[in-house]
Amino acid sequence: MTHNSALKVVVVGGGIFGISSAVHLARLGVETTVINDGPVANGASSRSLAWLNSARKRSAAYHRLRMQGLDRYRTLAAGHDSGAWLRFDGGLTWDADNASNQIPQMFRHEQAIGYETRLLAPDDIAAITPGVDARAVSPQGAIFNPGEGWVDLPSLIDLLQTEFLARGGRVITDAGRADVVLANGRASGVKTASGQVVNADAVVVATGSAVPGMAAKVGKRIGDGTTRALLVVTKPLQHPLRAVLNTPRIAIRPTPNGAFALDSGWSEDEVIVRDDGAYEAKPSTIAGLLDEASKVLDGNPTLVLESYHTGPKPIPADGEPVIGQLTGIPGYHIIFSHSGATLGLVAGELLAEEIVSGTPNPLLAAFRPGRFDS
Repeated sequence: MTHNSALKVVVVGGGIFGISSAVHLARLGVETTVINDGPVANGASSRSLAWLNSARKRSAAYHRLRMQGLDRYRTLAAGHDSGAWLRFDGGLTWDADNASNQIPQMFRHEQAIGYETRLLAPDDIAAITPGVDARAVSPQGAIFNPGEGWVDLPSLIDLLQTEFLARGGRVITDAGRADVVLANGRASGVKTASGQVVNADAVVVATGSAVPGMAAKVGKRIGDGTTRALLVVTKPLQHPLRAVLNTPRIAIRPTPNGAFALDSGWSEDEVIVRDDGAYEAKPSTIAGLLDEASKVLDGNPTLVLESYHTGPKPIPADGEPVIGQLTGIPGYHIIFSHSGATLGLVAGELLAEEIVSGTPNPLLAAFRPGRFDS
């Protein structure tokens, strides 16, 4: 490609993947423009539990990439005053008390791959990670992973965007839906809903659940398992919980202002998608989430709703990230993944380096869009 200072890249999407890619490109001297439909951080990044982890079982390649993602967050924490919105206070997980319980097997698996893990009996939890009602934990016990944590993605995006702008980057918000422009078979820029065209040598599409549809416009299939998301945020309260909890009926993490963020699989299934495409959560679902959270927290506090966030949850069909150039379309790159928080920094970094160097990174070899070509 051209010399970095002459290279122009447009990033479509103002979530964690888009802003991370943009700031890493800017660090490499690339003239970069971000285009977003609405303000930054208005999509999946605003409704993510944002648990930083590589717990339980997944492919070896995916585990390696997630561990690199955790490493990038520790580097960030060492260089910034991020203690209010980036924490590594561990993660605690338990399963239901039935035949589906896999806690002993998962503990042995995590030991075998060198993932820091402890198996705790219910009565031992308080001494290791306080804030949990031991009566809610199944008798098989819980796994505590000390190296896990959480991030407030809007805060991280704000930090990265500030650096991006300071490095001369440009952000175009409220641009409506944008389309990638092709010329002679390669990406040559982006056209906004108003007709504005921003020319580029390469394009990164990081539009969450919209990625498969945008790829389809240029004849490429990306396997799509996108589902619904619901993140409920409580009002702040005084409580000792610091770890991320993942339990059979509720997942909980602290927030920067002393509240809790909540989600679960069952509540997402109850989200309504209206005929106009808008997402809606029933009051009974929100009340149920607040009640389930209270049951697992020490002291069973009364939790009060502050806000909730609904919308699509981007998930590739096979569950693994999709990162890199579309087959046969030079300059057209995508990032599409469920694990936006854990992979947010490292995916943007590795893709930016590929775009500038033209050399594929072996860490991303298993996650190429081309795996869906057949």
